Amino acid sequence: MSVAYISEIELPSGTTYKVKDEEARNAKAWLGITTTPLTDGSTTNPITIGTSSVTAKSGDITSYQETEFIFNGSKWQEFGNLSDLGSLAYQNSASGSFTPEGSVSKPNVTVTPSTTDVPNVTSVGSMPTYTVSGEKLTISAGSAPTLGTAISVLTGASAELDAAPTFTGTAGSVTVS
Repeated sequence: MSVAYISEIELPSGTTYKVKDEEARNAKAWLGITTTPLTDGSTTNPITIGTSSVTAKSGDITSYQETEFIFNGSKWQEFGNLSDLGSLAYQNSASGSFTPEGSVSKPNVTVTPSTTDVPNVTSVGSMPTYTVSGEKLTISAGSAPTLGTAISVLTGASAELDAAPTFTGTAGSVTVS
């Protein structure tokens, strides 16, 4: 799909209006990367872009090595220099680890146990016996388990801090380079 631009509008009255965007496009043009050595204040014109000789006009922009220049009509003015940018200049985010210096308070803890008493079995007893002789079934009773003193066992516990822990320390700093 091709793009069409409107640079002026003529009304039925005959009045013609220029669209401001046309002026902006004409005022500043990216020429490309030059191989012509440029410095702030250079008056070199034309310059070489690729293999072509290009005559700059006021508002034209180019870059030479890591420096950006704009032509003011008579000389080149530096307006950007990428040589001082480090590797993070091209990143959307950076992260690192940090260990603060200080200590965390140790509040007292109150533990409340929940218990229940369980019988202590000292003898398991015996099972009943069954005997059949002819048509007679004889059942002999066994013995019940023998219980000793009940034992208290833990069934749960709850804990409560007497205060929230607090951090006391030195503020740290992170340097990203």
